[in-house]
Amino acid sequence: MRILGIDYGEARVGIAITDELKITAQGLQTISYNGNEKKLLNQLDEIINNYNIETIVVGMPIHMNGDKSKRAEITEKFIHKLKCKYNKIKIVSIDERLTTVQAHKTMIDLGINKKKKNELVDTISAVYILETYINKI
Repeated sequence: MRILGIDYGEARVGIAITDELKITAQGLQTISYNGNEKKLLNQLDEIINNYNIETIVVGMPIHMNGDKSKRAEITEKFIHKLKCKYNKIKIVSIDERLTTVQAHKTMIDLGINKKKKNELVDTISAVYILETYINKI
């Protein structure tokens, strides 16, 4: 059983998973869905089935002052859809403040070029979201 981390965005979703012992988080992929949630949910079905997912952790975009962003409301609706569709899987949200900033810093430190950064930022953010959750359990 593994834990799935999601960085939910408007056009792309970063995906990360734990190892089977739930010790480490690895980036899996970025799903480009451009608002087509049916496409997104179909790809999530595959991931959930292939990796035996027991928990889904979704990053919640909260403003730095702790207020909910407009994006947080959209993310809450997405989480509700996940809870309805995957009612046997534990689904939680976690504060994702600064995960994108951390992801960009990591890519700069690694010398990743700009084109690759756009492809990787959501996946790396998902890793940070998942690591935050792992460190709390």
